[in-house]
Amino acid sequence: MNSSMAASSHRITLGPLVAAIDQGTSSTRFLVFNSKTAELLSHHQVEIKQSFPKEGWVEEDPKEILQSVYECMERTCEKLMQLNIDISNIKVWLDLRTQSTVERLINKTPGRNKNHLRHKTGLPISTYFSAVKLRWLMDNVDEVQKAVVSHHAMFGTVDSWLIWCLTGGKSGGVHCTDVTNASRTMLFNIHTMDWDPELCKYFGIPMEILPRVRSSSEIYGLMKISSCWKSGALSGIPISGCLGDQSAALVGQMCFQDGQAKNTYGTGCFLLRNTGSKPVMSDHGLLTTVAYKLGRDKPACYALEGSVAIAGAVVRWLQDNLGIIGSSEELEKFAASVGTSYGCYFVPAFSGLYAPYWEPSARGIICGLTQFTNKRHLAFAALEAVCFQTREILDAMNQDSGIPLTQLQVDGGMTSNKLLMQLQADILCIPVVKPSMPETTALGAAMAAGAAEGVSVWSLNPEDLSDVTSEKFDPQINPEESEFRYVRWKKAVEKAMNWETTQPVVNGNGEPSIFSSIPLGFYIIGSMLMLIGAKYITGHD
Repeated sequence: MNSSMAASSHRITLGPLVAAIDQGTSSTRFLVFNSKTAELLSHHQVEIKQSFPKEGWVEEDPKEILQSVYECMERTCEKLMQLNIDISNIKVWLDLRTQSTVERLINKTPGRNKNHLRHKTGLPISTYFSAVKLRWLMDNVDEVQKAVVSHHAMFGTVDSWLIWCLTGGKSGGVHCTDVTNASRTMLFNIHTMDWDPELCKYFGIPMEILPRVRSSSEIYGLMKISSCWKSGALSGIPISGCLGDQSAALVGQMCFQDGQAKNTYGTGCFLLRNTGSKPVMSDHGLLTTVAYKLGRDKPACYALEGSVAIAGAVVRWLQDNLGIIGSSEELEKFAASVGTSYGCYFVPAFSGLYAPYWEPSARGIICGLTQFTNKRHLAFAALEAVCFQTREILDAMNQDSGIPLTQLQVDGGMTSNKLLMQLQADILCIPVVKPSMPETTALGAAMAAGAAEGVSVWSLNPEDLSDVTSEKFDPQINPEESEFRYVRWKKAVEKAMNWETTQPVVNGNGEPSIFSSIPLGFYIIGSMLMLIGAKYITGHD
């Protein structure tokens, strides 16, 4: 079919087309959908480099991110033109160094309560959210501090950076974000749906540097030609949708009803449950967040979210850091070859534990090792770790809502691993349902863009939504076996807790003590005892 399309002299119109920029932690993707059928027509992906300048620090270059967006746009448009598809009517969507900052902020709250701001933000005070990262930059980077003082600074999450750059940047770029991204900064009041003066004062952040908050589905501005953009094929196209990745996946999974939920397996793992038009405050370590607001005059919809820091990232760690696998496919092959972890449990708390613990002092551990344990068992334990973490947040979500989920809708890159999906069903003891079209995050963003007023090429009415084919994984082990493994996992999590602290033990002179290192302390004391014992045995004074 492709060759006949290429041979034709007439452009094929499949309109209207809607494109999405899916900006993730590890890659940038640009995807184009047919708004009438939700069919993915073409896409391109570029990996994003991460640097680790110090232990616990993770950095990415915003200029590289922007360049990767331009590259993905160009390559996708080239692919569509090779397929002879008319692109003239596309519509576009768009770390731990702060731990000491978090501890300082918590110390000034009544009772050192990390949930002190939850009634306004729905969030605990954590390294995870943007406000503490900005506070750290203002305290530690002179250039940032000077820019803020001189009123030359603009702050925003990655979506606001991309919208600003794509609409002109310094030449009239639009500085805005949407309610879902704003709600993850700790500066946004999820009840008033705007930046909160008291929250900004608490963090010492001037409100004037923040982007304007808008709905998830409206025209923010038009694409402008850039020197980095070779063809400028999409110049003048409206940018009309913006959603945080997990909110986009919720929309892409069409979870528009109260009680519907999805779990996304990416770099991290994120379980969202739609709670309707009223925010539900969690008593079990979950976040209360804005799910979406699909239009300026439409009501906001809220969700409970459980966030796991390390999911797909554990695959990269096994590949890049330990070198025991060459690819994610090899991980699945290794794990399937043994079918068990042989009692080995892996808690990948590389940057602490997120929901439901919110414990930044936790660190990764592998326990239950024997002489029989090999890399294949470790591969299986790594996959199980993703599933156990999902079980923890699903249990918390069921407790908060009072209505247990009867099946789990899933998406994200890791769902291509069928062993992982089966393990997930076994550990949850409920069916796991995976859509045949896995790009639900980009699809949700495209749906929001296409439904925006002034664009209106994508209907979100339930009767107009396309039927989605899916694959279902039913539990294959008995609940008792599942519970036994889960209890052992919880025991491993306890061992990972309270591993790290930013407060060193000091001696009477206010200096760090050698005994702040327990192993070193044991070594010195043990050496002294052995020396005394040796003198005693040999009869020396």
